[in-house]
Amino acid sequence: MNFPACPQCHSTLTYPDGDLLICPECGHEWRSGEAAETAEAVSVWRDAVGNELKDGDTVTLIKDLKLKGSSLVLKVGTKARNIRRVEGDHDIDCKLDGVGAMQLKSSVVKKA
Repeated sequence: MNFPACPQCHSTLTYPDGDLLICPECGHEWRSGEAAETAEAVSVWRDAVGNELKDGDTVTLIKDLKLKGSSLVLKVGTKARNIRRVEGDHDIDCKLDGVGAMQLKSSVVKKA
C-alpha cells in the first residue's frame, strides 16, 4: 500500500495506526485526511513585550544576566545588533560589544 510521505521529514516509510499515520524516522503522527500544509507550523519569535523578531534586528537586554564561568555581568540596556534566529532553548544568536558571540533567550530582550 502507498501512504503519503511524512510532512515533517518527508520519509516514505510511513505506516497506519488506526486513523493516524505515523513516521518511524521522526515520530510525527497525523491524521490521514490532514493536508501537509497544516502539519508544518510556522515559528514566530517574539521578544519579552510581544514584538515579532526577525533576522538582522537590534535588541536590548531587559534584565541583568550573569555569564556562567565568568565574573562578567551583562547589564540592562546592553544592545545586541544584527541578531539571527535559531531553533532551541536559547533562540537568538548575536554578538555583544566587549563580550563576543552569544546565544540569548528571546524572553530577556526587547526590540530596539
